[in-house]
Amino acid sequence: MNDDMNLYDEGMYSGNDDYAPVVTMKEWIITMLLLCIPIANIVLPFVWAFGSDVNPSKKNYFRAMLIFMAIGIFLWILFSATLFSFISSSVQHY
Repeated sequence: MNDDMNLYDEGMYSGNDDYAPVVTMKEWIITMLLLCIPIANIVLPFVWAFGSDVNPSKKNYFRAMLIFMAIGIFLWILFSATLFSFISSSVQHY
């Protein structure tokens, strides 16, 4: 009975040890400082989101960030168009 327990324990905990290295605090600080640079803050998220030699954690973070940015831009355009149509319809033309 004890041998059966060992088999289950080994099977349960042995797995794929191919984990990506953790992004360190220093790397995140450098990343955030680079995002403070104009133009680079537009280009670098795309490089990190779609680059081939980027840490998977960093890649997923920037993919999610780009999705949220796209949603924000869409909502901003929708709000601006609605506001513009409301203002233009309420202004009296002479």
